[in-house]
Amino acid sequence: MQQKLHLVMGGRVKNPQGLEFVDLNKVHLVGVFPDYASAEEAWRSNAQRTVDDAEMKYVIVHLHRLLEPELPGE
Repeated sequence: MQQKLHLVMGGRVKNPQGLEFVDLNKVHLVGVFPDYASAEEAWRSNAQRTVDDAEMKYVIVHLHRLLEPELPGE
């Protein structure tokens, strides 16, 4: 069975509709999670904490898709 790693990270973005971070040195790396459900829980917690700041954005990165792009993933 393929391990499906997910990275949760966030920070201040230049445009709230984009994903270009203002300062990569200040990107908050929340952590790497073994499944989407736990990554989503961490993402939701951090995103809700900064909901009033339109320039703060948290995302889930599907690391397993980057590590093994030929395999099907969620």
